[in-house]
Amino acid sequence: MEYLSDPWLVAAMLGAGVLAGFINTLAGGGGLLILPLLMLSGMSAALANGTMRVAVLIQSAEAVRQFNKRGSMPFADLPAILVPSLLGTLAGALAAAFLPETILKPVLLITLVVVALLMVLRPSQMSPDPNSVPLSPNTSLSGWIGLFFAGAYGGFVQAGVGFVLLAVLAGQLRYDLLRSNALKLAITGSFTILALAIFVARGQVAWLPGLVVAAGSLIGVRLGVSFAHAVSPRVLKRILLVMVLAVCLAAAIKG
Repeated sequence: MEYLSDPWLVAAMLGAGVLAGFINTLAGGGGLLILPLLMLSGMSAALANGTMRVAVLIQSAEAVRQFNKRGSMPFADLPAILVPSLLGTLAGALAAAFLPETILKPVLLITLVVVALLMVLRPSQMSPDPNSVPLSPNTSLSGWIGLFFAGAYGGFVQAGVGFVLLAVLAGQLRYDLLRSNALKLAITGSFTILALAIFVARGQVAWLPGLVVAAGSLIGVRLGVSFAHAVSPRVLKRILLVMVLAVCLAAAIKG
């Protein structure tokens, strides 16, 4: 029961899981809640980074199931989207297993700031019309490259990757926010399988704490999917903007 000896910390892990599941379903950045908490339990940064993937995988699978039940998951588009994402994930996860994780920290902050600015200055770019025809990464070079780097970032750090994926799916491939969120979670779940396998092979996963966080995240996911279908795209876009700015501020303060 290492890392779970304090009942208050266990409760905090469950609570963080609920919040992270809700936040990740609507936008991204839930990992920024989980990572510090796991490290607070005594884990090294590398172990916390790997352990978080357990919760991410379970919450992503549940979110995909919930979106599919509501008819919002374009499964036919996934194969073309997953190829560049998984290639990037392999590169990022291998780098995370052997390199200091501070290397990509500036990339996170810069990416989030760019996403926030696009949403304020060019809202149509980050929130296409629900009736717009999405592009395929097979015909969009910028979309293919964007998915590759999103996968690389997700494999390396995971925390905040939802924002990067939304920027590519909505901003470059022109999916509306509801379908972008559904695809984002399918991509996240897929590349988390690959990343988790690498972390397990490196002995960088603590299963029990990961499952505790995952239990909370299942609740958050169900709340998040229901909320995403209940509000208008305009409200969803505003919520995403607030979350992006909040994560930017937190990352800047943390330095």
